[in-house]
Amino acid sequence: MIKLYLTILLFPIICFSQDYVDVLKLGYGRSFQNNFEGAEGSTYISTLEANLTLPIVLNKNNAIITGGIFSRNKLQLYPPQNGLESPFTNLYSTTLKVGLSSTFSERWGMTLVFLPKIASDYHDVSSNDFFMGGFGILKYQKRENVLYRFGLYSSSEAFGFYTTPILGWYSLSKDKKIEMDIFMPISVDINYTSGEFTYGFSYFGIGRSFNIEQNDLNQYVQLNSLEFAGYAQYNRLFKNTILRAKLGYASDDYEVHTYGDKIDFGFIAFNFGDDRQQNNPKIQGSMFFKLELIYRIQL
Repeated sequence: MIKLYLTILLFPIICFSQDYVDVLKLGYGRSFQNNFEGAEGSTYISTLEANLTLPIVLNKNNAIITGGIFSRNKLQLYPPQNGLESPFTNLYSTTLKVGLSSTFSERWGMTLVFLPKIASDYHDVSSNDFFMGGFGILKYQKRENVLYRFGLYSSSEAFGFYTTPILGWYSLSKDKKIEMDIFMPISVDINYTSGEFTYGFSYFGIGRSFNIEQNDLNQYVQLNSLEFAGYAQYNRLFKNTILRAKLGYASDDYEVHTYGDKIDFGFIAFNFGDDRQQNNPKIQGSMFFKLELIYRIQL
């Protein structure tokens, strides 16, 4: 009875996607050593993440998507100065998810989600820390196990307006062992399941910003990250609970800029009209590990 209820509850969201839904994802990660380019010293980056998705059914073809995303990135933005270590900075982001998932026919569906967020060091939070983003995805079900996606993601950031097209697909082999979940250029997940374990490769690319106040200066941090990892996943930790361990390389660069210094326009990985002066040395990439705990509902 419970499984039937969950199937009805989540049908508008998953009928054009996987036969499962990740309702809650918790993660902790840490890099090994991020060197400062052209300067002595290094830092490490630790991350905490939580992602919650809760649907509200309107009818058999439409559901409201609600939830939230929280993250905290902790690192040193500057190398040691005069023999003294620079302080660690906490960069927080809290995002609200509000959207609509609809199915039009057996082949076509659409998802629209708005993503307002507050992103800063959370010192003296103001309207300057508020940013608005969102995405729209048009979905086409070619076969029972093959889905195509076409969409657009856009966001206002401290460094300016950013947008990227989304092209991708989802496929599952007939024996349900090989899965591909592609959202280019944002994410890729390819995995193989054997019994209680899943082994895979993941990619995640992101650009975001955080307002900060340091030394009585109003600045912001622009994070540009490309994360590549292999992972092993235990599918039966508890009922509906998955434990995933990742190991990989991330090119995390946290650029500090003066508040109000912006680009003209950002498209995919390209910045147009960018004559900004970076205030801190470039932070180089590093190997990292990450543990994720996922509450997944099978349908």
